[in-house]
This record gives sequence, C-alpha cells and structure tokens, in this order.
Amino acid sequence: MIMSANAPNLQAVRQKIMTQVAKSGRQAESVRLLAVSKTRPVADVWAAIQAGQLDFGENYAQEGVDKILALRELLRKLPPDTPPDFAPIWHFIGPLQSNKTRLVAQHFTWVHAITRLKIAERLSEQRPEHLPPLQVCVQVNVSGEASKSGCAPAETRELCHKVAALPRLRLRGLMCIPAPTADFAAQCRPFAALRRIFLDLQGEGLALDTLSMGMSDDLEAAIHEGSTLVRVGTAIFGVRKSS
Repeated sequence: MIMSANAPNLQAVRQKIMTQVAKSGRQAESVRLLAVSKTRPVADVWAAIQAGQLDFGENYAQEGVDKILALRELLRKLPPDTPPDFAPIWHFIGPLQSNKTRLVAQHFTWVHAITRLKIAERLSEQRPEHLPPLQVCVQVNVSGEASKSGCAPAETRELCHKVAALPRLRLRGLMCIPAPTADFAAQCRPFAALRRIFLDLQGEGLALDTLSMGMSDDLEAAIHEGSTLVRVGTAIFGVRKSS
C-alpha cells in the first residue's frame, strides 16, 4: 500500500472532527470530510482512498480531470468484487471560469463555488445527460473581502432561487471562505452568518442540506456553527506544494 498520504494524519483529522461534533451535541455522521487534494500527486490520493477517504476537492479544472482519469484507470484494475463505494467522489472547490465549465460539468460530481448565474447556466447546459445532476453550492463572501470570491450576502437569495430552477443541477447549499483569524469567537461569526442565510433559504422552500464551511485551521468553529462538510488539505497531506 502506498503511504504518501499520511494515514495517521487522516485519522487525527477525523478524530478532531468527531470530538468537536460531540462537543456541539450533534450526530457523528452529520459532518463530512472533504480532503483537499489540489497540487497533490495521484499517489497521495490513491493512498487516502486506501485509508478510507472518498471525497476529494480540486481547485484547478485540468489538474483535477487528469487526476480523475488516472484514478479511474487504477480503479479499473481492482478485483471485480471491489465494493462500488470504493470509488472517489470529486468536488470542484476553486474559482470557476467560463472556459473551464465544460470540463467540470463532464467530470466532477460537486461544484462548491457558484458565484454567478452565468457559470451555473453553463454548467447546467454542459452537464451530460447520462450523468446524475451536478451537485452545487453557492459561495457567499460573508466577510466582505475584496480579495475573496463569492456573491454578497444580500444577493444570495436571488442567486440561489435562480440556480435551484436550472435543469441538470441540484442546489445543495452554501459555501464560504472567511477571513483567517486565530480567535475562536471571531471564527464563529461569519459561519453563524452563513448558517442564518442557509436557514432563511430553507424556510423559503429550498431543499438545502449542505453547509460547506471550515478548513484545517477553523474547522472546530465551523462545526460549532453547523457545518456539514469541512475542507481539509494541509492537516492531511502536509504543507502544500505550489501549483
């Protein structure tokens, strides 16, 4: 077994999640771990799969597709009795440009960073008919940072309702990347703000079930505020190499 992805690190992250889930009085299965594998070699992803990790996040379309195809070839070589749920689930979590939407629509299962209706429309048009609907989240710039992607909180309601109406997409929830801070209370505030928007949208009839929030340094605050999916790279794979 390849051990490029450190199995003890993966187990430590899972334990950290479970500890915070318990402290928050939530169900053990209520938080999903997304291993951020951008810039990591195929060997690292394969090792993480062997250690039981199935959800992986990529920021760059072509790099992600290359990885998806390479892993698909590895999976073809497994014994015929290998459980079907051994196959990875691929999430696109980075900014998405119009010229990359077809690649993402054809190869990924999730897109976490819908910021404009135009991008969602292109993904809907380009999602192949033989595949299930693309699972998507709208990214919200809860901290109001000029350097961060995401729609403004005040624009989220309109965008979400329009995205939810598109064919070949299924709107699952919201995502955010707040400004970094080491203070727990300060970490909680933007996550709490996103949760309030999420609950308001549920109250308007949108069938949302996913709050994609929290990374290596703030996942505990995110879980405390209701995150259902945390995106962790460094704590699993070590310091990231530049792309």
